Amino acid sequence: MTAEVGQPAAETSRSRHLVNSTLIVMIAFGTAKAISLVQTFIIAEVFGVGREWDTFVSANGIPELIFTLIAGGALGHAFIPVFSGFLAKGDRAGAWRVASHVVNTVFFTTLVISIITFLIAPWLVASLVAPGFDTAGQAQTVDLMRILLLSTLLFSISGIMMGILQSHNHFLLPALAPIMFDVGILFGVIALTRSMGVYGIAAGAVIGAGLHLGIQIPGLIRFKARWTPELGWRDPQLWRIVRLMLPRIAGLGVFSLNFIVMNSIASRLGEGSVSALSWGWRLMQIPQTLIGTAMGTVIFPTLAALSETGDESGKREAMSGALRFILTASIPASIGLIVVGRPLISLLERGAFDSTASALVYSTLQFFALGIVVHSMMEVVARSFYADKDTLTPLWAALIGAAINLGLAFYFGELGLVSGLALANSLGTAVEVLFLLYLLRRRWHGVNESALARTTGKALASSLVMALAVLVIDAGWRVIELAEQGLIITAVEIGIQVVVGALAFGITALLLRMEELTMFIRLIRERFIGRRVLI
Repeated sequence: MTAEVGQPAAETSRSRHLVNSTLIVMIAFGTAKAISLVQTFIIAEVFGVGREWDTFVSANGIPELIFTLIAGGALGHAFIPVFSGFLAKGDRAGAWRVASHVVNTVFFTTLVISIITFLIAPWLVASLVAPGFDTAGQAQTVDLMRILLLSTLLFSISGIMMGILQSHNHFLLPALAPIMFDVGILFGVIALTRSMGVYGIAAGAVIGAGLHLGIQIPGLIRFKARWTPELGWRDPQLWRIVRLMLPRIAGLGVFSLNFIVMNSIASRLGEGSVSALSWGWRLMQIPQTLIGTAMGTVIFPTLAALSETGDESGKREAMSGALRFILTASIPASIGLIVVGRPLISLLERGAFDSTASALVYSTLQFFALGIVVHSMMEVVARSFYADKDTLTPLWAALIGAAINLGLAFYFGELGLVSGLALANSLGTAVEVLFLLYLLRRRWHGVNESALARTTGKALASSLVMALAVLVIDAGWRVIELAEQGLIITAVEIGIQVVVGALAFGITALLLRMEELTMFIRLIRERFIGRRVLI
């Protein structure tokens, strides 16, 4: 039947704005991931699951940790509110002064730490990063780490530039910046690896970091940015930002250290183990970013605004709605990645892996895929605390999750199970999310848990029907003996499985009257058709 959508104009406008914003963010993330997949094709063909790629993955850990601790996501959460406050009061001179102090201090700190890391890199690799590598592998890891430190210096400036532009409600260039970074790496992969080997990828990362910064400079010119060459260590606003970001820095540091330790454990489990762990994580991150990170990015300003006005009911509804969307999308993504993972890996590596390497990558992918749901939920649950200006509670939760993750990682490492490291990560994150949800339930007097349970049950049932349909297709494919006949056949197989699986999930979800799916269809129709929709 036909019904008039009875939303108030303001609420309809906000819904459409959220849909549009989510689509923009997803398109940007999707473009970056598409470029990343092209990188994956070439890297898999050139390096496979072997020592060279092991060294690059290991070398990237410390430079990435330095960026995360000093100029990563923590700085955005602390810098943007302070900088925006100056802009809101019309004090542009004060805004640019504090921005200069932050830029200069962050770059100076990163430079000092990078120089120290450059000097002690051999000790770091031998003692922490990759103690299981042979002498040649450790030497190559040291060289790569020193090159990648240059990209860290560039990112220390570029990350703050993103916060400045976002504070001016300009999101296009910050959205393009990660794409430009992937373009730089892709250039290194295509143009430099033939002559430089794995060093070409490191050089591409440095080029990408330069593009990441360069693409944002026109925005700074547009907003008439002013820079003053002083550290400003007596500026109270600088230290206010530092105090706000310290708990978040610690939380991000715990996350990064987790992976450094996991890589260290994997380095002792034989050649290709670090690469297999990296491939599994890389593939899992595609749906997790498109679902969890996109939704977290879009919903965070809404949660912050509702928190500022003290609207507890609104926060509860917004957070619960975001989680229900994530559950609806991430549960089928998780199960789907498990059932189509093996042909997907064979399509990506295009014969670069032998059967043992493919099995190793698939085993890590399976257990990382189990974590898609909780990793995606974390993007919204943690931001719910940040919206309340609470950065300490997520830190305590991260420490609990890290303890479980590392404890299980050492246990599975003793058993020689690389896939166990992926399982440890998924279980640690699950505990972290459940702990935070429990605290939110007490703080916000509920999280609409009955609605979350209904969505989980319906999404799981629909996903199991989807998996059954995909497995039937797979069995039929093998009966007609098309399974091992080239990349085109494999791509067709994956395409058919995805289409049939999506149809099976959608039909089952509609039969089960899954509200989230019908709501999404309604919003899309409102966006493209108008306010009259079919119910």
